[in-house]
Amino acid sequence: MFRLESPRLVLRTFEDRDLEAFIRYRSDPEVARYQSWEVPYPRDKAMEFLERAKSAVPAVPGEWYQMALERKDNGEMIGDCAFYLLPDGQQAEMTITLSRAHQGQGLAREALERLLEYLFGELKLHRVRANADVENHPSWQLMVRLGMRLEGTFVQSLWLKGHWASEYAYAILREEWEEKRHGTVQPGG
Repeated sequence: MFRLESPRLVLRTFEDRDLEAFIRYRSDPEVARYQSWEVPYPRDKAMEFLERAKSAVPAVPGEWYQMALERKDNGEMIGDCAFYLLPDGQQAEMTITLSRAHQGQGLAREALERLLEYLFGELKLHRVRANADVENHPSWQLMVRLGMRLEGTFVQSLWLKGHWASEYAYAILREEWEEKRHGTVQPGG
């Protein structure tokens, strides 16, 4: 079982008990607005997703690893985050989805900070990237608060829900993360 903890959250392997909460927030049109899935999120698709996620192994180059986000105070599953380890085994991409009721409380930042600690600390990755729809202000503002740098804009690069969407590309290097977190660069970069 995969498990990371932050002050208010547990990032963990998905469990059967997550099904209803998963369907509920993925079926919310506001949560799905900048995501690739359609609403309502189909139960059979959710069950397939959970089965794959429950048996997935973290940090396999070329594969995504999805985690459930659970509140420590009440055990409620409130969203999910994921990372994709690039085939080179030195870089990753990360994403997050939070139920609308839990947005705007700093929980996404807390979850991604803990994920970055894992990616840079335990996996010793070189670089982590994330994309955000240019219209999704909270998402790209979160990347800025995490200390990520804007590396580029992909203009009308993604066909999403009937229109061409543009995305911002953000990234952070391990030494930048360590400097931000600890005020110094660790030996060996």
